Amino acid sequence: MSTRLLIRCIRLLGSHSPGVSALPAACKLPLTTSAPPLAALTLRLHTSTGGARSEGRRQAQAKAQEDGFLRQPERTELDDLIDGAGSVEELLQVWAERGGTGNQAATVLIQLARLSITPESKTNTAEILQDCRFQQLLRTVDTQISLVWNGTLVTLLRSLSQLGVSSGEPALRSVQNEAHWRLRRLSYRHLVSLADSCTSQACDEQQRVLLSDVVKQLELRWTEISEPRNVALLMGKLGHLSGALMDRLEDKALELAEQFSPEDTRRVALALAAQNRRSVPLLRALSYHLVQKHGIELRSGLLVDLAFAYGKLNFHQTQVFQRIATDLLPRVPELGASDITRCAKSFAYLKWLNLPLFEAFAQHVLVHSEKYSTPQLCNLILAFARLNYQPIKGDAFYSKVHEKLDSALGQLDPYMQTDVVWSLCVLQQARPSYLQSVLEPDFYKKLTGSGGSSSRDENYMLKLLHINTTAMLECPEYRGPVLPLEACMYPGEKKASALQNGLREALRGLVGEQQGLYHSAVSTVYGWTIDGELVLNSESNPVPLKDLAAPHLPQAGGATPLPPGAKRIAFLACEFPNYNSRSKDLLGRFVMQRRHLRLAGFLTVDVPYYEWLELKSDSQKVAYLKDKMGKAVAEDMAK
Repeated sequence: MSTRLLIRCIRLLGSHSPGVSALPAACKLPLTTSAPPLAALTLRLHTSTGGARSEGRRQAQAKAQEDGFLRQPERTELDDLIDGAGSVEELLQVWAERGGTGNQAATVLIQLARLSITPESKTNTAEILQDCRFQQLLRTVDTQISLVWNGTLVTLLRSLSQLGVSSGEPALRSVQNEAHWRLRRLSYRHLVSLADSCTSQACDEQQRVLLSDVVKQLELRWTEISEPRNVALLMGKLGHLSGALMDRLEDKALELAEQFSPEDTRRVALALAAQNRRSVPLLRALSYHLVQKHGIELRSGLLVDLAFAYGKLNFHQTQVFQRIATDLLPRVPELGASDITRCAKSFAYLKWLNLPLFEAFAQHVLVHSEKYSTPQLCNLILAFARLNYQPIKGDAFYSKVHEKLDSALGQLDPYMQTDVVWSLCVLQQARPSYLQSVLEPDFYKKLTGSGGSSSRDENYMLKLLHINTTAMLECPEYRGPVLPLEACMYPGEKKASALQNGLREALRGLVGEQQGLYHSAVSTVYGWTIDGELVLNSESNPVPLKDLAAPHLPQAGGATPLPPGAKRIAFLACEFPNYNSRSKDLLGRFVMQRRHLRLAGFLTVDVPYYEWLELKSDSQKVAYLKDKMGKAVAEDMAK
């Protein structure tokens, strides 16, 4: 290091400066006598234009090469033979006959790895590893590792892994150690390639240490990155290893978003989804620039991956969804069952229903039902139920579903089985045998094996209660068991939303100061919560609820039956999350809720959030509820 510093000082001061003759002979390299003073060189660099700066840089590099710095190795006949070799045997024979430097040996090994994986190759890697010429190559690399150039060194590390060289091989250890020592001298592109190589291989202790130091270097030098492909690669390969690096890569991705290809966008979106990083500014930028690429055809796999990533992150971007649906629709017949299921499930998470696309999915099942496994078909049913989607050819579609489920339903995981039967209840396609399979005492005990204390157990017991309600109210031919009272887990009272609080205040204003005329947050035996309950007599006036019979309550209420002509009114607050995206259609869960409550004898009054927000005063809200009640009673009388 000190010798190199002295050489640079000599070049700046000139070979005729005092004291130069006293330096050791080893330092007296060929010098240029006309070397400019440092001050002049600095002034020239600061005052030159961009073109002069580039020309000066080229001249400096040419001069450095003449003086022995940055000198590229001269091309030899051996290099041409290595590049021209068409088979493993030819390549090994060239090396055996000619030999070469450590850098050339590394190049031969890289070529061997490339040729060994080609379809035309008739030599397997085990034969290559046993060949004495291959062992000679490893020894040459091991003894002359310092002669291997940076780019070749990084590629060599991957190639040795592809060839199956064991982690204890001295040559592989030498390559890893050398790469470790050169980390600070590697370009950012080489660091990215090295990181990709390390994460693609089975890591031993030395490899893990190398990867850790590579990540640290990337964290320090992240501003050097300039290629969108490298950003996408690092986010996918290393983002989960370092939160700090991922933060910087997100900033760089936001800067380079306009230059991203669709494939880069896919990689970044999947990396964010895999790490549950919902970076809204970055997702918006990626979405905007993806939509602007009108002339580029997007692959089907890329579109499905984007739908998955957006669904996993719960990120809504209507223009991207429309682009995905428009591009996928004509290609649905060519898609596989896994892609259909994955896309439908992703859009269901996003609560986004495109009728032509989902109808094409249903048609695909009709044509290729034998290609769908039971889990895939179950996931498709779950997606349809969440969005409350009914295929046009419903009878044909559900016949295929029942044909598959009749024999396979009982073999599913208990939680998946509950989800499937619950979804079929939403779609009004549950058969009595399905209901009985999940209402058996032995079955629900499986779901509460942990004591029923976890939120997951509570959620599934609530679904069983909905299935039980379906059996009692919607399936008159059902004769199987029902849930016992001790197994029923009624929904607990949760913190009220602004809409629910406003509805309760309006109900209080509707009935006046008299107490006991309405109930709020009513948990029913059907597994549903009613936001507000009133009973109107034949003259449409509220009556006290205290002594009235209430079969919908766990305690059944009082003993007095309803007066003749009385109507039970259930007010249901329809929050924004209860609807499909960009739609006024309720999700399947809430459609089933209204259906069950009507069958239980209620008149349901929906209070949508978009109508409630338009009401400014308390008097407007009370008048709104009166009007909604009047319409519900009139519709019931008209039936």
